[in-house]
Amino acid sequence: MNKNTCIGLGTAAIGRPQYINIKQQAKAPFDLAEFKQQGLAMLDFAYATGIRYFDTAPGYGLAEQLLIEWLSMQNDPSITVATKWGYTYVADFIPNAKVHEIKNHTLEKLNEQWKVSKQLLPYLKYYQIHSATLDTGVLENKAVLEQLYQLKKENNLKVGLTTTGSNQTEVLKRALDVHFAGEPLFEVFQCTYNILDQSILSLGKRIVKERKQLVLKEVLANGRLFPNPNYPNYSALYVKLEGLSKKYGVGVDAVILQYCIKTIEGAMVLSGANKTEHLEQNLKAANFQLSPEEIVELSQFKTPPITYWEERKQLAWN
Repeated sequence: MNKNTCIGLGTAAIGRPQYINIKQQAKAPFDLAEFKQQGLAMLDFAYATGIRYFDTAPGYGLAEQLLIEWLSMQNDPSITVATKWGYTYVADFIPNAKVHEIKNHTLEKLNEQWKVSKQLLPYLKYYQIHSATLDTGVLENKAVLEQLYQLKKENNLKVGLTTTGSNQTEVLKRALDVHFAGEPLFEVFQCTYNILDQSILSLGKRIVKERKQLVLKEVLANGRLFPNPNYPNYSALYVKLEGLSKKYGVGVDAVILQYCIKTIEGAMVLSGANKTEHLEQNLKAANFQLSPEEIVELSQFKTPPITYWEERKQLAWN
């Protein structure tokens, strides 16, 4: 099968049993061994479909370890892996855990997590600050920036960051201005982007134009873009998406991914699927094209970032 150049696999959902999302169905009792085997099978399936970009993090439960194990059985230099540092998974796979992850942007945490993440080499190409914010001061932490620069040079990596929250554009602008040893430090930017939150659109296009890597995450808005009576404010959007779904003979998810692919061409769009059938549906996004008029119509459903993220805060771990 041909390599997929615009859709990658995010591994959060195959690395931990809970994720911030709208619950789709009841789940059977959790079995860690079975969960691990399902994760490895999902990586095999993704590869077989042509996916060559895999995104992971220590904060995604056992996802990084799954990739390390899976990559030991591969021999394909076209595989690109991106991982992150800054979050520690602490839920221990307990379904009703009170705390799932802890954020820490110190030099000590960077060094600790690098000791494990470096096992992803030589497939590891992108190393990112996980959810960089202005609050943690990580973009001004000279010790951290120097270490990232050293890792970048020593391991032929591209260093980057992920963003989240209503001030994504502010964080991106600050990051784009960070230089070390006379050169831009950050070359990879993973951001939330979808029909509802289009806040990074302009900056995203700039990043692609400057030949840096842009990666789009949470493109399905944590499930809010699927028809849901709990969100009557999106009823007109649901009708529009269902109409396009029928027109092109694909699922609503494929329409949404195609929207992201078309509006920021050159970006990598992440699928967060943890089931083969869902990934198959996601990948249909690359098999058709929305018209310019349809793109414009969908773009009109954008919401203010503050509204989007306040709504997201109400979602539970499922």
